[in-house]
Amino acid sequence: MSDPFAHVAGLPGVREAVEEARESVDRLLGHRILRRRSAEVSAESALRGARASGALEGAAAASLEEVRRGEVSDPLIQGALRVSASLGSLAGAWRSAPRQALARLHVLAAGASEEVGRPRSVSVSSDPLSLGPAPSPSSVAARLSALSDLLTSPTEAPAIVVAAVVHGELLALRPFGSADGIVARAAVRLTLIDRGVDPKSLAVPEVGHVELGSAYREAMLAYVAGTPEGVAQWVRHCAEALGLGARDALAVCEAFTRI
Repeated sequence: MSDPFAHVAGLPGVREAVEEARESVDRLLGHRILRRRSAEVSAESALRGARASGALEGAAAASLEEVRRGEVSDPLIQGALRVSASLGSLAGAWRSAPRQALARLHVLAAGASEEVGRPRSVSVSSDPLSLGPAPSPSSVAARLSALSDLLTSPTEAPAIVVAAVVHGELLALRPFGSADGIVARAAVRLTLIDRGVDPKSLAVPEVGHVELGSAYREAMLAYVAGTPEGVAQWVRHCAEALGLGARDALAVCEAFTRI
């Protein structure tokens, strides 16, 4: 199969879900407040995304105001904040050397340790989504290499499909053994930045996943099963989460118009 991403894009219901999500993002990008305050909206998106990503990874509950004031000590949220702050500087590496970018994301997400940034060499017990046993280290190495090759090869698939597959693969592999979900969700943002869907990272797909509740895990279990139907379910879920995240950012834009 010369273009696996394009194959996924052709699965049932994917095209419609992706188009709907893209329309939501485009409505966001067209908001008038972004002509003069896009940096503020991006910063707010980063905060909201880090809080939501930490929660999805099992972080202790924290209010948005606590995160905004820097009063959160949970290491998962702190790691997600470090990741969010560095996305702009990693876009180039993500385009040309995605494995190195993933390593850097993990260093930021997991903090100081001898093992950060390196694909795990042992089995892993961390399983915040209760997906079951993770693939073996040898499988992780092979699939990371294959994913990197795909990301640096041409594809006709929409960027939203590419982002969803990247997200699913990283969650399934748990390549580092800690903070893998934070890395996976950051990789989604990098893909959407690099491929021009959301170049200023305004949408908050992490919030969309939180809003969809148990559907995040259910769709991921379907992806792990590996059937065409399961993969399509996952991509449709990711597109829906992105649409919700765009609407969340649109509400932020509206709030800024009143300030």
